[in-house]
Amino acid sequence: MAADTMKRSTGKVPIFSVETGSVALVEKVERSDAEWQKILDPLTFEIARRAGTEPPFTGKYHAWKEHGIYRCACCGTDLFLSDTKFESGTGWPSFWKPVSDQNVELKKDVSFGMARTEVLCARCGAHLGHVFDDGPAPTHQRYCMNSASLVFVKRE
Repeated sequence: MAADTMKRSTGKVPIFSVETGSVALVEKVERSDAEWQKILDPLTFEIARRAGTEPPFTGKYHAWKEHGIYRCACCGTDLFLSDTKFESGTGWPSFWKPVSDQNVELKKDVSFGMARTEVLCARCGAHLGHVFDDGPAPTHQRYCMNSASLVFVKRE
């Protein structure tokens, strides 16, 4: 069954887990703005729930070098591995691919007079950042993410 068909028929979304190495159907995380405000710090709420952007070179993970997994700060979904992180010179953490295309949702963004592709968490809809076609091989993509939308989990 295709991923879109699974979403419609079950109300769940397929999410890849780095820990298990497999995809599971999980409940979407849906909360009101008031609920999100109670559980997220103000910066994370502004960026992840209101599509804000942190200033370049200010986010916790832009120069982070630890080995591990970057997860959604709102719902904990696995998003990126440190193995795919690279220094883009932009001031935001950049990755050349997500852990799985199923874990992110791409949406056309024409805000601020620009045409871009917004990256959202597939499970909770958190705004993560944008993806551009100027990254390194092998994908040539640059997932330019906001540190405030991510939580890092160290792995050995």
